Amino acid sequence: MQKLAGRIAVITGAASGIGRGIAVAFAREGAHIVVADRVNESAAAAVLSEIAEAGTRGLFVRTDVSDEASVRHMADVALREFGRVDILVNNAGIFTESLLEDISVEDWDRVVNTNLRGTFLCTRVLIGQMLARRDGRIINIASQLGQIGGTSVPHYVASKAGVIGLTKALAREVAGRGVLVNAIAPGPIETPLLESETEEWRSAKLAELPIGRFGRVDEVTPTAVLLASADGSYYVGQTLGPNGGDVML
Repeated sequence: MQKLAGRIAVITGAASGIGRGIAVAFAREGAHIVVADRVNESAAAAVLSEIAEAGTRGLFVRTDVSDEASVRHMADVALREFGRVDILVNNAGIFTESLLEDISVEDWDRVVNTNLRGTFLCTRVLIGQMLARRDGRIINIASQLGQIGGTSVPHYVASKAGVIGLTKALAREVAGRGVLVNAIAPGPIETPLLESETEEWRSAKLAELPIGRFGRVDEVTPTAVLLASADGSYYVGQTLGPNGGDVML
């Protein structure tokens, strides 16, 4: 039996990387998917095709998660087309490298506004209808760097640590009202985001990993399926870490 049969999921940043992997994994488990991404529709064609091949419906809504009006439009379209949203995956994120003394205010704001503000905006606009039905799952994609820090990425670390803190705070607010909120903090995964990092950073990080390699998207997606499904019904405010041993708690 499919674990997400008939469920409606909004996944931000779903056109590529981990978001795309989660979208396809959810579709294969029976969920209909709203692909919310800032790319144009042609760039989302591949994931939409994979969703269709899985036998469920995919809907693309161009979305800038850092912009309130864009997020509200996305939510309006999703609710109009599907009537409800059962699962929200806040995955959209960006990454740049810089020492703190060299970061421009504009770059700091761009990273934090996408990674943390975007998580807040998408959650705020969709959580009300979940609470009204006393049914919903919110999965925030953080990063192991939000747990242990990292050199030359203080703005990224701060944004992802904020996502983890927001996850815990919101989980305490809404678990008793039927909405479960958790986070996934992947280690370095072979995605376009990892490819944007410098070779020096990649080599240094690889040397730190006990498992000795970067992860694959399909090593993250089962955790998302767990948290979105009935199998994850007792997870509240947790941060799960498919990270190759970079963080051991």
